[in-house]
Amino acid sequence: MELTPADVEAYVADYPEYQPLSTQEDEHVELLPETLAGGDYGWRDAEWVVQWYGRRFLGRMPNADRRELEAAYDENDYEDVHDAIAAAVDADGVGEMIAALSDLAGVDVAIGSAFCQFIDPDRYVVIDSRQWDLLRELGALDGDYPDPPAVDDYGTYLAAYRSVAEGCECSLWDLYRALWVIAEENE
Repeated sequence: MELTPADVEAYVADYPEYQPLSTQEDEHVELLPETLAGGDYGWRDAEWVVQWYGRRFLGRMPNADRRELEAAYDENDYEDVHDAIAAAVDADGVGEMIAALSDLAGVDVAIGSAFCQFIDPDRYVVIDSRQWDLLRELGALDGDYPDPPAVDDYGTYLAAYRSVAEGCECSLWDLYRALWVIAEENE
């Protein structure tokens, strides 16, 4: 599989047809980085990231699994969430970010990567098996998706993602949306 800058642009234009949450995603990619960095957010803002992680799959993640994930996160105290996000914002690199976030109930590397994406979408993107598989098809990654991914796996994934985005002359967020459309069209 090959992916060009023109391909990415076309897929990004088609993204809203495949992802009904696209308007909310765009709003959150725009607003959350500054909001989270400033610490001026409420419970629902942070909770949205966890909800988005499972709900973006539009029913492909079993409802019971999604509810379990969200219920585990809801066990956190607001102060703990605020402290973890503040530590992630101030962290030096992905390992420290994920370490701070994974102190929260219900937050593993995958959910932590979603927080990283909304903390700094210019540097981070969410990890999932579909995106991993497409990066492998593009020749940017080797091996199967590690389920669950470890911090080192996420670092490898990020390096591959950044390389493909650079080659396609696009942002990580645009590459995410393009790969999402490709995955949807191939299902």
